[in-house]
Amino acid sequence: MPNDNTQKRTLIKTGTVVGDKMQKTIIVRIDRVTHHPKYNKIMHKSVKVKAHDEKNAAKTGDTVKIMQVRPISKDKRWKLLEIINPSTR
Repeated sequence: MPNDNTQKRTLIKTGTVVGDKMQKTIIVRIDRVTHHPKYNKIMHKSVKVKAHDEKNAAKTGDTVKIMQVRPISKDKRWKLLEIINPSTR
């Protein structure tokens, strides 16, 4: 029997806003560094995700913290938590 006091792990990532043209949606690029197993090289990989921004507060160039949530629409599975470093634009 599962314990009722168990908590779900929420996934929180940090990324850079690369698009803010949509209403209440931002596109965030999440960068990561990996090691290639065969060639022993350091590789830089990134993925772009759509995140829900209720107040349209984030702008292009901002560093933001996003959290994975239930599906909001066809593509949105992330929600904006906070703006860590606003851009100077």
